[in-house]
Amino acid sequence: MPSFPTTSVQEARAALAGRLRELRLDAGITGRELARRSDWSVAKSSRIENAVTAPSDADVQAWCTACDAADQAADLIAANRQADSMYVQWKRLQRRGMKQLQEASTARYERTRRFRVYASHVIPGYLQTPGYATALMSTIAAFRGTPDDVSEAVKARMERARVLHEGDRRFATLIEESVLHHRVGDTDVMAGQLGALLAAMALPSMSLGIIPATAPREQVMWPLEQFTIFDDARIHVELLAAKVTVTAPGELDIYLRAFARLFDLAVHGTEARALILRSIEALH
Repeated sequence: MPSFPTTSVQEARAALAGRLRELRLDAGITGRELARRSDWSVAKSSRIENAVTAPSDADVQAWCTACDAADQAADLIAANRQADSMYVQWKRLQRRGMKQLQEASTARYERTRRFRVYASHVIPGYLQTPGYATALMSTIAAFRGTPDDVSEAVKARMERARVLHEGDRRFATLIEESVLHHRVGDTDVMAGQLGALLAAMALPSMSLGIIPATAPREQVMWPLEQFTIFDDARIHVELLAAKVTVTAPGELDIYLRAFARLFDLAVHGTEARALILRSIEALH
């Protein structure tokens, strides 16, 4: 039974389930009769109608057929796929390798004018050096057992990062200090990556803050999952097993408020530079 961890996904699933229930009621049939017509169990009908189980496209088609509403199947399948896209396992996203995933997100990066990124695990993709990205993606490919197209994926990520230098965009980036000390690649790779962070601070489009390990956590008590906010309208949250897309207004507000509080914890300018330099010195 799939578990959907955000209200965005839950609301989308509930809305779809509600529409399917309305079709059944309009058809004047019981859940038992729908199950008979669809050649599945009564329990399955109940799970779908109560948004406990996510239906497949075939399930939606069968439901509509059973309710003499085949003409509505296409729209409901589209809604089902939209809900499904809100929680997508990395295994599914990367089943053909990582290059395709990088290229698929390029259009969104090009459309976005304001980025807000909170990094609690690794350096954000648009600030990664080729060496850091190669080491990171190699580890990911090995851990998840995905096709090894690391070289091509790194090239695609570097190409996507051109948004840092093009157009009227703004990047507010917050990085936990622990990320500066987490070794990705060898010493030279980390030194190059940290040096690139220092250089990025000079970009007119960039606001880079470091959240010190000693920062008080009364308002935000622990490092959160890594997330990217696109124009205050869409958020991608990176979990270990999946990418979650957040679009529900109430949940967007939670992440926006969290980002604002994390921003207040961060240091910028000279203080941030000092923390990065300290991390470089600790490499040797």
